[in-house]
Amino acid sequence: MFAIVGSGEYLEPMSAVDRELLASLPTDPRVVCVPAAAGTEGDAMIDRWLQRGVDHFRALGVDADGARVWNAESANDPELAAKVAAADLVYLSGGKPSYLYSVLESSLVWESILQVTNRGGLLVGCSAGAMIQGELFVGRTGRGDGFGLWPSVAVIPHFDEIPSPVAAAMRKAAGKGRTVIGVNGNTAFVNANGSYRVVGDEITIWSGAGKNTFGPGDVPAEMLRPD
Repeated sequence: MFAIVGSGEYLEPMSAVDRELLASLPTDPRVVCVPAAAGTEGDAMIDRWLQRGVDHFRALGVDADGARVWNAESANDPELAAKVAAADLVYLSGGKPSYLYSVLESSLVWESILQVTNRGGLLVGCSAGAMIQGELFVGRTGRGDGFGLWPSVAVIPHFDEIPSPVAAAMRKAAGKGRTVIGVNGNTAFVNANGSYRVVGDEITIWSGAGKNTFGPGDVPAEMLRPD
């Protein structure tokens, strides 16, 4: 399972959303927070994001820990990879999507994340962590490769904060034959083996079905078919 979050990771407005995500997992799930997208921001910021995640999920009553992955070396640390592999929910917080992708690409930690999702666990990514789940990501400074967990999709996080002309440019940059998903803050869009649902506020989808906006609840799979 995969979830893309627009913004607001580890803040109180996300608590209800995260409780619903946790409810999709087995009893007593284990959460591991990965701050890799903030890896260029210095030790204090890396530690801050890690600890905020751990504190947030422990306050929700679950077992939570952090994996201090921030560069290619740490992403290939066998102990950190094993910690990630033992999780039921892996959370990728925000930062720089291009840096996050470069750190995780072909790494032991990425292999561990796929082990988690392959056995029915959940990968949650906020902002940069959401963007790298698509086939590609688009931003104000260009576009880059994603991991293709959402095939033919480009994700625009912080969608309710982005001016319409900027969002239009980002959609154009994604190119034809792709679905673009704009995710509002404090909102998760969940892909559970091809069944889709919104948790929180709203998402906006541009696809072969045109432009559509969805609030909390299920989203028909045909709404994601590329244009």
